[in-house]
Amino acid sequence: MLKGKKILVGVTGGIAAYKTATVIRLLVKEGCEVKVIMTDRARDFITPLTMATLSKHPVLTGFFNPENGSWNSHVDLGSWADLFLIAPATANTISKMACGMADNLLLATYLSSRCPVFIAPSMDMDMLGHNATVRNIDTLSSFGNHILAAPSGELASGLTGKGRMSEPDEIVAEIKSFFLKKKIISL
Repeated sequence: MLKGKKILVGVTGGIAAYKTATVIRLLVKEGCEVKVIMTDRARDFITPLTMATLSKHPVLTGFFNPENGSWNSHVDLGSWADLFLIAPATANTISKMACGMADNLLLATYLSSRCPVFIAPSMDMDMLGHNATVRNIDTLSSFGNHILAAPSGELASGLTGKGRMSEPDEIVAEIKSFFLKKKIISL
């Protein structure tokens, strides 16, 4: 079902970034071509080398490559993808997305995307339940983005509640389901 799909994965600075490595591995195993954009804070949690190895593509972290000056076009990235997955999506990134900010490559690409966007929130339960975050997620949903519910469970803080990023196999199942429904509708 996913063979040949071009999936852009945006990784933000949350502890759940380690799960995104598995999502990428599963998507590649399904036959997807995967490209990865990481924010600066994401690199605090998982290395670009890990994501590049799993995706089989260089990881993009900025608007240009500081070593050779080559441009990473957010417009080209937004046009390339069949689907843009942002996982984990932190409260900070969700807020910026809802406000239309573009202060990094991931956010600029989000604003330039022409494909469906799936957002997998990941944060502590109090952050997820805060009125500002609830409003921002509702705003992103109203833009037509697909929000993957953050289930309950043990959180990095040691608390238990909603805020965990969905499990990798659940994220891939949601993506498969989306493309299956799209295929059925087009028949």
